[in-house]
Amino acid sequence: MNVEFTRQFLAEAKQVIDRLDVDVIEKTAVLLAETRTRGGRLFILGVGGSAANASHAVNDFRKITGIEAYTPTDNVSELTARTNDEGWESVFSEWLKISRLNHKDTIMVLSVGGGHMEKNVSPNLVSALNFAKKVGAGIIGIVSRDGGYTATVADACVIVPVVNASHITPHAEAFQGIIWHLLVSHPLLKVVKTKWESVVQQAEPVV
Repeated sequence: MNVEFTRQFLAEAKQVIDRLDVDVIEKTAVLLAETRTRGGRLFILGVGGSAANASHAVNDFRKITGIEAYTPTDNVSELTARTNDEGWESVFSEWLKISRLNHKDTIMVLSVGGGHMEKNVSPNLVSALNFAKKVGAGIIGIVSRDGGYTATVADACVIVPVVNASHITPHAEAFQGIIWHLLVSHPLLKVVKTKWESVVQQAEPVV
């Protein structure tokens, strides 16, 4: 049994929570609320495990907060066609052009490293962010490491702190989920009760 590993991993998760920047998370909530107020859309970008998180997050932002949200990785046919025909680097930026990304909209990047063009790490995120800047769209991120390119251009970027260099990816992707669930539950954003919470409240006896 590897009980010590399990204890260490969970202890690291506690450290991550203690070191998260609450002010940046609050700013992110405000920016998302402003996006909804001005009738903007939310486009969530991620690769690998972060792409799966993006799909889940799109559901939550649409259903719980009433924000019109999308992710390009939900359409595997277009994603693979663009990758095959145009290349990986432009796959998100070209999708955003067809989606008519504009100044009312906001991009949310879910990523471990945040993108780095010179190191050829998630260049598709970098290209998408450059396009977002060009059209004046808002930019927010939930990333780790040093935040990469996302942190340098975002209006608000929540950085999942590195507490163990061997566990950067699992902590980054796990805390993406915690942070976006915090956001869709935030009083500034939540407009629809989630199913189990509403069921429990209905079942509570009246005193």
